[in-house]
Amino acid sequence: MFYPEDTIEEVRMRNDIVDVISGYVKLQKKGSNYFGLCPFHNEKSPSFSVSPQKQMYYCFGCGAGGNAITFVMEYENYTFLEAVKLLADRAGIRLPEAEDSPEERQKSHKRSRILEANKLAANYFYYQLRHPQGKAGYEYFKNRALSDDTIRRFGLGYANKASNDLYQYLKSKGYEDSLLKETGLVTIEERGAYDKFWNRVMFPIMDVNSRVVGFGGRVMGSGEPKYLNSPETLVFDKSRNLYGLNYARTSRENYILLCEGYMDVIAMHQAGFTHAVASLGTAFTPQHALLLKRYTQQVVLTYDSDGAGVKAALRAIPILKEAGIFTKVLSMKPYKDPDEFVKNMGADAFRERIAQAQNSFLFEVDVLKRDFQLDDPEQKTKFYHGVAEKLLEFGEALERDNFIHAVSQAQGIPYEDLRRLVNQLGARLIGRPRSAAYGGRREAGKKKEKEDGIRKPQRLLLTWLIERPVLFDKIDGIIGVDDFIEPLYRQVAEMVFAGHKQGKVNPAEILNHFIQDEEQYKEVAALFHARLEESLDSGGQNKAFSEVVYRVKKNSLDYASRNAADIGELQKIIREQAALKTLSITID
Repeated sequence: MFYPEDTIEEVRMRNDIVDVISGYVKLQKKGSNYFGLCPFHNEKSPSFSVSPQKQMYYCFGCGAGGNAITFVMEYENYTFLEAVKLLADRAGIRLPEAEDSPEERQKSHKRSRILEANKLAANYFYYQLRHPQGKAGYEYFKNRALSDDTIRRFGLGYANKASNDLYQYLKSKGYEDSLLKETGLVTIEERGAYDKFWNRVMFPIMDVNSRVVGFGGRVMGSGEPKYLNSPETLVFDKSRNLYGLNYARTSRENYILLCEGYMDVIAMHQAGFTHAVASLGTAFTPQHALLLKRYTQQVVLTYDSDGAGVKAALRAIPILKEAGIFTKVLSMKPYKDPDEFVKNMGADAFRERIAQAQNSFLFEVDVLKRDFQLDDPEQKTKFYHGVAEKLLEFGEALERDNFIHAVSQAQGIPYEDLRRLVNQLGARLIGRPRSAAYGGRREAGKKKEKEDGIRKPQRLLLTWLIERPVLFDKIDGIIGVDDFIEPLYRQVAEMVFAGHKQGKVNPAEILNHFIQDEEQYKEVAALFHARLEESLDSGGQNKAFSEVVYRVKKNSLDYASRNAADIGELQKIIREQAALKTLSITID
């Protein structure tokens, strides 16, 4: 499915990028651009730049960049079409009926039918639970103290002991084997078709828009695996979905409870904690963290209190920190999980535990402490060194000192002794000689340096031309599109040179052409934001510009000489190389 290019450009032009991003990020004007904290990675100093002139954004910290459409795609986890529709509605633009390519039409149709099949399956499982054949499943949920309202709210169900009754049901509704196989609900082999889920209580998995995208099933009895999840499909990506987020995102709380499993989330919601979510039978990922970042700035980890839960928390903490999410860890002791805690202690006691939740760094220090016998002086010293090394994770001196104070109080370590140890270790790390591994990477570094020596001048020259269109006159007859020998940069150069001839270079429009290739898109976005040497005086800028033009032309001629078709062409190139030595070009 696609819209005409001029329609997409109208949507982009009618949505000023500063206005759009200001709805998500606090921006402050500095010079001709606006700056704020990047919403795509954790930072304390604003490096996220929004250019009203270019109608583009770029983060000098993580490299995220693009136009208004791509910002909505990244921030809201929308498809290109979903972002265009949102911005069209925002600008009051009535979109024409979208045209479908055969491939997009087929893919869109398949997605819709998988979602329909999933919805039917969820209804079927719910029906089975409430009838005699689902008695075992219903009793399981009742034994877990779930109310009928909660069962209905989460659409909980039961998969029969029969091996293919869901398959037969969906077949009767007109779904062909090829599609059913792609739903992940059935396995189809030469010997026949079998339901993926049987003799299990069922948990429909919904996306943020409450569409059923997959299922989780817990076995009744002692079968393996205990929990079974849908495979990834056209509509289901485990790393981009969180169980319960469709409800939690509308909660008025300023934090989200991150649990381990389905039952924890359901028990939390039933107890009134409707801001609880869980990852879907997989480790917590950076994609999960970025998804959470859209809805909250703070997460309270409520993982199980056993060894596996502690390990899961230790894995999740740095991921959440990297995403810029403030994290606390809740203690459920003497109980194992939130469900067990609430059943025994009640919702009020759980709220008190949330209020007492521990800072994630202090939790990590407590876990580190378990590895040492502190009644042994040698072990105690090693623990102190381990703590000091962890404190060096804080690059900002003030923040590091605050945590030195906190750790000192929590662990009974004299503040001055701990501060001194941290500073000593920091000094040693700064003075540490480069490792042998670094030396082993020299050759790779040289190769990269050579590649950069060819690519960087092209990148910088395009930036000069975009920032200062008058420079096109300075390179006329010297540099043309063909001198950009990097394929991606040549593509961009063609559009930049063509835009200049038409009277206006439009970076945001150019970027639209690379939306289908994530790597190219990122590189082109960075291309338009390469830093120019603004601090140089006029003489320095003349020299820098002249050097860039010289390098682009020299690299182009060197490339041409290696690929010359005959001796006549090679002689012509040699004459141009000789003339290049006398090249004189200035900005003024």
